[in-house]
Amino acid sequence: MTRITKEIFSNIDSIPPVERVALIEELFCSFDRERQRKIDAKWAVEAESRIDGYEKGEIPARDAAAVFDRINQR
Repeated sequence: MTRITKEIFSNIDSIPPVERVALIEELFCSFDRERQRKIDAKWAVEAESRIDGYEKGEIPARDAAAVFDRINQR
């Protein structure tokens, strides 16, 4: 195990949950970049659909700070 990997593992509990998720996602995506590009394209379509739904009043908005606070409490 490299020094960097050991350092990450030894400090894992001090990394906020949202940052841990980002780390996991980056590690996972590093195995298959082409697959990730396809997933990103599908998420872009989904995001546009959600924006359209919000603009039509079909989807309610939530405060981002409240959402991240809830995630970080876990």
